[in-house]
Amino acid sequence: MYRLTILYGHPADPQAFDDYYRDVHLPIARRMRGLKQWTIGHCEAAVAGQTPPYHLIVGLYADTREDLEAILASPEGRAAVDDVPNFATGGVTFLYNEDHHVQTAPVTV
Repeated sequence: MYRLTILYGHPADPQAFDDYYRDVHLPIARRMRGLKQWTIGHCEAAVAGQTPPYHLIVGLYADTREDLEAILASPEGRAAVDDVPNFATGGVTFLYNEDHHVQTAPVTV
């Protein structure tokens, strides 16, 4: 499974970002077809009191990178990508990776 991670930097107005993302961007992006999974979460700092490196982290999943690229190249995908500059005032980073799941060893007592 391949993942496209989208890292949104801290916006100038976090509430306006969240409102736009929820009310405008998500309805546009939900028109994309072919995704296997989609995750969204606000970034939290690893250490209490510190500012996390990003505001929002999104994961889009498909069987292959080529599938992800085709989804983004579709008219629906292009509309979603073209909408990003309308709200991502803190910048955005796109990263692809193939997920490899590692099973941990059972704990023995």
